[in-house]
Amino acid sequence: MHALSYCRLLAASLAASLGSQLANAQVTLRLLPGPAPAAGQKIYVAGSFNEWNPAAPDFALRPQPDGSYQLTLPAAVRGLQEFKFTRGSWQTGEADSSFQPRPNRRADFGTGPRTLTLRVAAWQDQRPGGSVAVPPKPHTAAPNVRILADSFRLPQLGGRRRRIWLYLPPDYATSGHRYPVLYLHDGQNVFDEATAYAGEWAVDETLNQLKKSGQDPTGCLVVAIDNGGERRLDEYSPWVNERLKKGGEGSQYVEFLVRTLKPYIDQHYRTRPDAAHTAIMGSSMGGLISLYAGVKYPAVFGRVGVFSPAFWFAKDSVLAFVRRRPAPSKSRFYFVAGPAEGPTMVPHMAEVRDALLARGLSSTHIAFKTPVDGQHAEWFWRREFGPAYQWLLLK
Repeated sequence: MHALSYCRLLAASLAASLGSQLANAQVTLRLLPGPAPAAGQKIYVAGSFNEWNPAAPDFALRPQPDGSYQLTLPAAVRGLQEFKFTRGSWQTGEADSSFQPRPNRRADFGTGPRTLTLRVAAWQDQRPGGSVAVPPKPHTAAPNVRILADSFRLPQLGGRRRRIWLYLPPDYATSGHRYPVLYLHDGQNVFDEATAYAGEWAVDETLNQLKKSGQDPTGCLVVAIDNGGERRLDEYSPWVNERLKKGGEGSQYVEFLVRTLKPYIDQHYRTRPDAAHTAIMGSSMGGLISLYAGVKYPAVFGRVGVFSPAFWFAKDSVLAFVRRRPAPSKSRFYFVAGPAEGPTMVPHMAEVRDALLARGLSSTHIAFKTPVDGQHAEWFWRREFGPAYQWLLLK
């Protein structure tokens, strides 16, 4: 046989062998019969391998004749992974037997073929009729947190209404000072365990402690806006994700912050309204919309906290947007995410950072943190909030 022909045959054989090995290495998730989804609903798996997308079409489990659900993961999904099952959103995610959001599952998918057989104890939103009542979670908001409005109108989004939370520094009533303001998304998760999806950020406790210890002599106001539930993906991205058919209302949401909410706060409270004393911060999709707001309106939001950003949702659009905008040269950006949050989390975040640097933003105006233990979870964002706040508003 001609040497070249032999090499080609050998290469083809090796490729076929490798392909067979990769196929055999795939992990299959098998979900045993349990609480059934409503008619027409699907069960998805979301995890560090798909950017924690709760409704990724390629990660829907297929119903089996025996009542179980099954999905064979892509061959590239290997090693230690964290994941949860959902029915298309975090509000319809899996729960424990007390109908509280369960912690992330963890499994080592290794390098060989494997079937993981699992069971969902309950769905967070499907408490069966007649079951024993679950005690409500305790309220944990500090006394200096209040509800600014239960139904604040969002005129830029067709008059939708939303709960707005307000944190005032402990000495606000007696100091006469003017204060910086921090705007936070996903307000349900910011102050109060009773309203949080899977744990609160404890922003009030952190700020009160910084004030008490003298590390933050002045303090700040915090305005936290509840997310819109099923509209969250729509409102937290200016761009539509064509696969999910979600997104596209982020520009209107940011206009609400800039044109309606911030003027109201500045008019009714003693604020320092300039950009250097106005911060915006959020995690996951909240990180995406915070980045967008800070780049589009650097004269409004001069301090930007980007936690575990869901740039996967519209990465090309995010990068194109940053690359064509003027450099927010006086702004500061704080990026933080863990490498275990998914294979593209840190690389995507780095691309956005590099795009800001290429536009002329000084490297001294960017903090970029990738702690090895970081997870896509409230406990991680709670831990990282204090350092981010101090770097953005106290440095």
